Amino acid sequence: MLLIFGPTWGWIVAANVVLGISQGMTWSTTVMMKMDLVGPERRGLAMGLNEAAGYLGVAGTALATGYIASAYGLRPGPFLLGAAFIAVGLGLSVLTIRETHHHSKAEAALHVPAHADSHAGLSNREVFTLTSFRDKSLSSVSQAGMVNNLNDGLAWGLFPVLFAAAGLSIERIGVLAAVYPAVWGAGQLITGALSDRIGRKPLITGGMLVQALALGMIAAGHDFGTWLAAVILLGAGTAMVYPTLLAAIGDVAHPEWRARSVGIYRLWRDGGFAVGALLSGLIADAYGIPAAVAVVAGLTALSGIIVAARLRPTDHITRHPAG
Repeated sequence: MLLIFGPTWGWIVAANVVLGISQGMTWSTTVMMKMDLVGPERRGLAMGLNEAAGYLGVAGTALATGYIASAYGLRPGPFLLGAAFIAVGLGLSVLTIRETHHHSKAEAALHVPAHADSHAGLSNREVFTLTSFRDKSLSSVSQAGMVNNLNDGLAWGLFPVLFAAAGLSIERIGVLAAVYPAVWGAGQLITGALSDRIGRKPLITGGMLVQALALGMIAAGHDFGTWLAAVILLGAGTAMVYPTLLAAIGDVAHPEWRARSVGIYRLWRDGGFAVGALLSGLIADAYGIPAAVAVVAGLTALSGIIVAARLRPTDHITRHPAG
């Protein structure tokens, strides 16, 4: 309603605040509920399905609303589609969704801590410090999530400007903008399940390094072909990382405080959007867009190295009580 009827920019800002609150409540909770339901052996698969559904939905809706806006104007047409989605989602949630607490409690009763800090009964402050700094696996995952979304913020903010400055047509810029999330979204259908089989560490480390390579290609490139290959690589690297990071949090965090840990991870991860936009914008103003992309490529490579050094490779292994 705010977006449809807002007469000033303040209304639009307020609408985005409300949308952010909704995002924090709904998407975070769907992640937690899936973790409760599937158990540890299929956690990567569940996260891959969740994230793929979300980002393929974003891509499909972007196409649909673009068509509606071109045919019927910016308001209210595109937002009526959103209203329809809200009605369907609310109806399904009321009619079909059941509480999942008892699943997590059952898992907690069988949970064997991977290490001393993984026990139950932690305070909110202890969970925050453990997820953010103290635990090697949790903290390395949190920083990787932040850097991943940092380079994603760069991609959405500066790539179109870079491509336009190079003389690409709007059509070709649109292709590049669409290929990245399409590869990212579809790739998660594979990478999430793969992480259940080979572990989280290879995919997270490899994915961050693939993203760094892709960003380096974009910084050095000057033509559509190079940039197309780069955004395909960037989407593939993000697909390797995105669901796997969530699954890694679920592996380490005790079921009794896993939801809080996921929320703290998402605080760091999604904070990367803001950090990336501000950092890349400042560097681009001072040294140019290619320099900003190159700096973020270096940060992404460093993040992958940190994961390689700190993430315990056995945390994804399912543990059961002795005997």
